[in-house]
Order: sequence, then structure tokens, then C-alpha cells
Amino acid sequence: MFYFKNFFLRSQNILLNSSKFNIIPKIKRNYAALPKRFYKNTAILYSDGHYEITLDHRKLKTPKGKDFKVENEILALCIATEWDSQFGEIDRSSMHLTALCNTAIDNVNNLTKEDITSNILNYLETDTLLFQSHNDEVYDVQQKEWQPVIKWFCDRYGVEISPTRDMIGPEISKQTREIIERHFLSYDLAPLHGFMFAVEALKSVILTLCCVDRRLSVDQVVLLSRLEEEYQTGCWGRVEWAHDVSQYDLQARVSAAVLFIHLNSMSEEVKSKLGSVHR
Repeated sequence: MFYFKNFFLRSQNILLNSSKFNIIPKIKRNYAALPKRFYKNTAILYSDGHYEITLDHRKLKTPKGKDFKVENEILALCIATEWDSQFGEIDRSSMHLTALCNTAIDNVNNLTKEDITSNILNYLETDTLLFQSHNDEVYDVQQKEWQPVIKWFCDRYGVEISPTRDMIGPEISKQTREIIERHFLSYDLAPLHGFMFAVEALKSVILTLCCVDRRLSVDQVVLLSRLEEEYQTGCWGRVEWAHDVSQYDLQARVSAAVLFIHLNSMSEEVKSKLGSVHR
């Protein structure tokens, strides 16, 4: 629990600090204007086993008009904090936990656990860590930094998988795919939405599982996912602001996803224990 509290605080700091980049000079873009903040206060309500978020006593709704309800109090507090952190304008693109909850609640494509798991497994075949550079100097760095993570993944899940330097992707055996598939199917639907969000952000199933299993921190997996870019910027220098903004945005996304997975999994564990008590 000590680790989880620290992880929660660290994740919240990344999510909230992402707003500091508002000091970057604005570039003219033909985007729709952001809506103005229309509420003064945020709060959470508890009713019938669910938590709801209120904006000046008005209950938050999803884009599809459904009641915005979550089963974990910490998650509700985090979402209320996201809304409370909108100053002047409401920038939904920075509200990753709210977006994840909307996705899970509305589920506009009626995705099943099997659907999401299949989508995640497709990313395994193109995992960032499994495609290594033809440049020998970059390859040496990848071997040093990525290979221990790949070995951990294989040992942790009892699978065999090897990276490639070819354009043709690595061969993923049927057995490996089935083992990883069973692991993801052990989660409920809501956490799987979190996994999908993290995998899409990192372009890596391996790094996502490494972070969720607390083998590496959010900062570490983000740097590993950007290893070649970091190597190139080390050689040629960083573009002022651009690289930092990209890195902090990725940290915010992954932090939100991992937090969403843990908090929803925690809710399921509590329900399971309560169910066994009442039997």
C-alpha cells in the first residue's frame, strides 16, 4: 500500500504538472475554441455503491448522456481533481482519467473483453522493444536497455520471444499468444480499456505490463519507449520545448492508464471479497 500511495501521488503530480506548458507561446491553429469553465466547485457523491462527480451540484454525464459513475473513491477524487484543475477553459485533451472513464462507460463500439484483448495482442507483434535498429550504435544501446526488460517479460509470463533487426516482424508463437491472452482476459472490461490506452501510447505491450507489474516506473518505461529518439537528441540536441512537451504528455497518459488499471482492479478485488463474505 505504501508503494501504491507513492505511485498515486507521483501520477497525480505528472497529470497536474502537464498544465504548466500553458506558458508555451500559443501557435495559431484553426481549432475550435475551448469551452469556458462554467462551474466553481467540484465534489463527489456516494450512492448505491458508486461514486459520482458533481460540478456545482450538477452531476457529470458521459458524452453519450449516461450517468458518470465509478466504483472507486480514489478514482472519483482524481477525476474531480482533473475538473478542478481546469483554469479558465476546459481542455479535455489533458483529462486522461475522465476520457478513460467515458470510454469504459459509453463503450460506443460495444467492445467485449475478447475484442480489446485481441487488439492488444496485435500490438505485441509490432512491439517497440522487438524492432531493433540497423545502426550498430543504437542497437548497442537497445541491447543494454531493452534486453533486460524482454528477458523479464519472458521469465515473468513463461514465454519465448526474440527481437528482430529485420523489417519483417518477430515471430510470435501460438503458445506465447495464448499465454498473454489468458493474462489479459483475467481482467475485467474497465481495466482492459486502461491497458489499451497505455499500449497505444507506448506502442508496447511489454513496457505496459512491466509498468503495471511495478517492475519499472512510468518515467522509466516512457524513456525506454523513446530510446532511439533520446539517443538522437543526445547526438543532435533537443528541439526547445517540443521534446519536453511530448515526453510529459506521454508520462501523463501512461500514468493515467496505469492508475486507472490499478484502481479498477482494486474495486473488483473488494467486490470479490465482499461477495465471498456474504456467501
